[in-house]
Amino acid sequence: MTGRRKPAFGGVIYAGITLSLSGYFIFAAVQGDYGLFRRAEIIVEGEKLALQLSELDAEVARMENLTRRLSDDYLDLDLLDQQARDVLGMIRPDEILVR
Repeated sequence: MTGRRKPAFGGVIYAGITLSLSGYFIFAAVQGDYGLFRRAEIIVEGEKLALQLSELDAEVARMENLTRRLSDDYLDLDLLDQQARDVLGMIRPDEILVR
């Protein structure tokens, strides 16, 4: 008998499975639902929502100011005059309407 050995397919198969699983987990870590790209998207979306929240907070503060200025405790006559003009379409007798 000659000293011929059979090829070690077990080692090749083991290395192939290991590389395949490693590739899958690396792909999932980068592209998956909880991967790096999704994390970057979530961070950008969070920044957009924070900006939108600050804009809405400013709008709420403006509306609260207008509400306070038209309340019974504090009445701003200029604001009341402006609202009457806008809502009712009123003008003063000394004004000229240009369309």
